Amino acid sequence: MNRTIYCEAIDHYFILATRPARVVSLLPFATETLHTMGLADSLVGASEYCRRYVPELEAPVVGQYVYCDIDKIKVLKPSLILTTNGIQRNLANQLAREGLPVFVLPLPQSFYGILENIRVLGRLMNQLEEARTLTASLTERVNILRQNAPARRPRVYVEIWVDGEMHTVGGGSYIQDLVDIAGGDLIYRDNSTDYLVPDFDYVASQKPDVYLFFHEPEYELNAEELIFQRQWDMDSQIILSTVTPGKNIIQDGPSILDTAEWLHQQLHA
Repeated sequence: MNRTIYCEAIDHYFILATRPARVVSLLPFATETLHTMGLADSLVGASEYCRRYVPELEAPVVGQYVYCDIDKIKVLKPSLILTTNGIQRNLANQLAREGLPVFVLPLPQSFYGILENIRVLGRLMNQLEEARTLTASLTERVNILRQNAPARRPRVYVEIWVDGEMHTVGGGSYIQDLVDIAGGDLIYRDNSTDYLVPDFDYVASQKPDVYLFFHEPEYELNAEELIFQRQWDMDSQIILSTVTPGKNIIQDGPSILDTAEWLHQQLHA
């Protein structure tokens, strides 16, 4: 039996099989979640970024994060294409104009937004029980981390470098929740934006205990040199995060709890 699906984000209707068997995921979150739920066999195409964050991915690459080979996707005859909003919205609209079955998952603003996306993906794949089981497991692991958090919570500055551009994290990002779950306090936690360009003088005034840097392999950075140039406290702890699963603070899939557990160990070693 088929279902009529409405994607409000791009005002798009399409017909979806009860059990979608041919999924193209241009979204690392969705790719990782499908793998975690035992649905890797349904993937027939993915983005290059998906392969970076899900090393065991076998589906062929059909594009990057913001563009793809639509003709290659059409040859795959997908029953469902997964994207997110933000900078992928234009791509999603382009796919919808081609009459393709594309669904846009929202960018999560919190850990609970990640759980909600897992539930939505479970509904699309008609795997609601598997989605419930996964979200319950992640929630239980969060509760354990919170129960075991030391009383002293280090103040944490987070800086992410993506495509050679630098931002820090505000209170409107799920990364704020990641730091909180791991037992730290983000220095920009009361800033209502998700990502912003930091004020270096403000950062210095907050006297962070920890500098947490994310970088991609193509953009290696020297954290110590950056801290020295900005005249920040050189005695604060430095933690480096990259695309390695379980140490990747920007990946919002189920492995975020592996990252939270790793970060908890780093913050409270």
